[in-house]
Amino acid sequence: MSLAAFAGLAAASAQAAQLRGLSLVEGEDGTRAVLELSGPADYKLFTLANPDRLVLDLSRSSLAGGFKAPAPNGVVSGVRTGKPAEGDLRVVFDLGRGVQPRSRLEREGDSARLVVELLGSAPAVAGKPAPARTVEDVIGKGERKLIVAIDAGHGGKDPGAIGPTRKFEKDITLAMARELARQVNADPGMQAYLVRDGDVFIPLHERYQRAREAQADLFISIHADAAHNRAANGASVYVLSLRGASSEAARWLADQENAADLVGGVELDARDKNLAAVLLDLSQNATMRVSDDVASEVLASLKGVGKAHKPQIERANFVVLRSPDVPSMLVETGFISNPGEEARLSDPAYRSRMASAIVGGVRNYFANQAPPGTWYAARQGTLGGSRQHVVSRGETLSLIAARHGVPMNSIRAANRLKGDTVKVGERLTIPMAGAMAGLPE
Repeated sequence: MSLAAFAGLAAASAQAAQLRGLSLVEGEDGTRAVLELSGPADYKLFTLANPDRLVLDLSRSSLAGGFKAPAPNGVVSGVRTGKPAEGDLRVVFDLGRGVQPRSRLEREGDSARLVVELLGSAPAVAGKPAPARTVEDVIGKGERKLIVAIDAGHGGKDPGAIGPTRKFEKDITLAMARELARQVNADPGMQAYLVRDGDVFIPLHERYQRAREAQADLFISIHADAAHNRAANGASVYVLSLRGASSEAARWLADQENAADLVGGVELDARDKNLAAVLLDLSQNATMRVSDDVASEVLASLKGVGKAHKPQIERANFVVLRSPDVPSMLVETGFISNPGEEARLSDPAYRSRMASAIVGGVRNYFANQAPPGTWYAARQGTLGGSRQHVVSRGETLSLIAARHGVPMNSIRAANRLKGDTVKVGERLTIPMAGAMAGLPE
């Protein structure tokens, strides 16, 4: 077994740190591993051959509770952890080929981020083009699950809005986020990532950054609104306004490292500012279109649970929605300032119905617009999606089922109906042919 050493050291002596998360991102020049640490840590890197591996040793470090190794991506075929010595942490990357590692440690307040780039080990031959990369090269084989990042609003020192009976928004949103994550994980084609899973404060920019590093396909921020008018009620769905997109674009373009990360690892120097602006604009426009489409599906689904505060999606300059490359929405699940809605939002059964509606809207979108290489993409055209039906006078459930060519049981399951009674004006979700196949009822 051959050994090629490559060492990197943190800038200062570090306190004990925990490894909170690890994500793998495939770019044009290779694979990038991003390690989220509770604080700076001394570290060293070295490579091993036969088989190819990259070993990262972190001094005075340990795994945080709930840590999960990422799925294989790019040149990394697996990630393992261990203890080379008491009090130290070792992370081993199993590789498909040799690499040249490059690392940097970034501090963010009390926490830190270690970025390890796994670059190709052999330089390109002059005049010889690199082999073309297929979609499979980037996303890997198989049917990966869609990653849905769920952000429970507020937390820790920030309680959010406070209801008439002293219910805190931060507690309502965490309970809703956990239920939403449970239902997302019950879907065979999706996997939830909780941005926070405890009563902790997380800065707004860090929330969507965590979603990006988890390689999320969708970001959903959960809140419970408040208003001076205690009669205000109903759910709302927000997407980013153009003003918010413009301010975030300026921030990213001012940071060449972030801009390069956004456009797939392209190294951008001073001469490439125009190129960076064009690429960033294209990325943001595409992301905002997807955000609009998914949000519309979610709002339509939420209308089946109760009254919507506004009949259409709304736009606002929310910081948590500013990810340039992850479709994002903010769901105001109701008005915690309204005594009736505070009581409903505190009810697990009601939160379950709300979560089911949100998941239903997300499912409807991805059933028809699935990213390549996903479980949903492999079943494109067989899952169907759904449509909405408002019950008119004289209509019965059997008549509605016959009109849409869908079994009554499917309509009952999609709307959690306990019987066959429907009310005039009620909005029903009608699963299209095959929409219920393979999905939990």
